Amino acid sequence: MASEREIFNLSGPLHLTSADWTNLHYRRSAAACLVQGVYVLERDRQQKRQGPEALAPSWWDFFHFQINHLLVDNTDLSIFGAVYEFKFPAPYFNYSIPNPPRYVIAFRGTITKSDTRSQDLKLDIKYIQNRLHLSARFQHAMEAVQNTVAVAGAANIWLAGHSLGSAIALLVGKNMARMGCHIETYLFNPPFISAPLEHIKNKKLKHGIRFANSVLTAGVAVAVNGIRRRPKKDNSFVKLSGWIPYLFVNPSDPICSEYIGYFEHRLKMMEIGAGTIASIATQNSIGVLLSSKQGGELEPPHLLPSAYLTTNLSPSGDFKQAHGIHQWWKPSLQFQSTLHQFK
Repeated sequence: MASEREIFNLSGPLHLTSADWTNLHYRRSAAACLVQGVYVLERDRQQKRQGPEALAPSWWDFFHFQINHLLVDNTDLSIFGAVYEFKFPAPYFNYSIPNPPRYVIAFRGTITKSDTRSQDLKLDIKYIQNRLHLSARFQHAMEAVQNTVAVAGAANIWLAGHSLGSAIALLVGKNMARMGCHIETYLFNPPFISAPLEHIKNKKLKHGIRFANSVLTAGVAVAVNGIRRRPKKDNSFVKLSGWIPYLFVNPSDPICSEYIGYFEHRLKMMEIGAGTIASIATQNSIGVLLSSKQGGELEPPHLLPSAYLTTNLSPSGDFKQAHGIHQWWKPSLQFQSTLHQFK
């Protein structure tokens, strides 16, 4: 039996009665629903729901998209992503400027059902180990994005993902940015590889731990990079700073909440005159630095120079709600948005 959360008419953003692509809430809701469409596509496949019984199409039809093609994992044959193409309704002159994206490439996160559990969890572990970029799923995603950019241009494309899917979208977006292609990107509950310090209630203790961690991270980075005689990474990080993805995090979600502290602490370090330490620490991870000799890249996959960070301030009943994709199109959503840009 289908979950209520899979049925658009029961849990979708029916309050969006008109298309307004200038409105961030509308754009955020559209991106989140297209990601949800990928989740439901895979559940339709698992439950063998086809034709009129399929639940997924409503999630993209509502926003006038159609499936261009699906992204399938060759290991477990699950649908992990989709390339959506916008169908311009007639008459199109009723739509606001700017125009909607011509293509949206969306990636789902982990599904803990028997068909997908094993492969999804293996990829979760690969991300923690800084090896997701070596997976066939990521390579497939990267190829799909490059092919779509070649057809439509980066300015006409969005990337979107949730949880593991946002990790894939983040890595793809960073790779494309290094090539000079800045793609508008929506990352919902992106995983941050760190202890969830944001959950510490004592602000002085939390800041003290972060400060000590920054000093230690900067020291290890200088020592390791010095020993290996590798060039400073500032240039690479600065090159990415012009790409500003939209990050959507919930402070009650331990998987993504540390992004709040990551950006806020960087500002505090600058304010107290510790900008150099902050600059080095913000682009390094001790775990990645010490393990990179075993095949990982020096750059941590989750760290970003710049982002539009949106924090959900609405109360969450449990982890499922705090980490869920549905929160991001709720009409009652209370949030705070801040632009963080690395300089």
